[in-house]
Amino acid sequence: MNRSNTDFHKAVLDSMHEIYIKKNADYGNSFEDQFREYGILSSIIRLDDKMKRLKQLSVNEAKVKDESIADTLLDLANYAVMTVMALEKHQKLE
Repeated sequence: MNRSNTDFHKAVLDSMHEIYIKKNADYGNSFEDQFREYGILSSIIRLDDKMKRLKQLSVNEAKVKDESIADTLLDLANYAVMTVMALEKHQKLE
């Protein structure tokens, strides 16, 4: 069966949400805590780390067993969403 793009998009977002829940259970609120302390720079650094990982995977994906290009892209997307969340929370606190 062929899924529509909107159904596929929702499935990807659901997957992102599951990843967010699992990683937040593992790492706690470390992203938000770091954002509160260092601001947007903390997010830029994490996003940059993931971009560097993506570049490395694009050259050597077969050699890296623990993370795929798709995993890295989902992490990037989650970091972007978490940054939006932190920005909105931070603005409300000001």
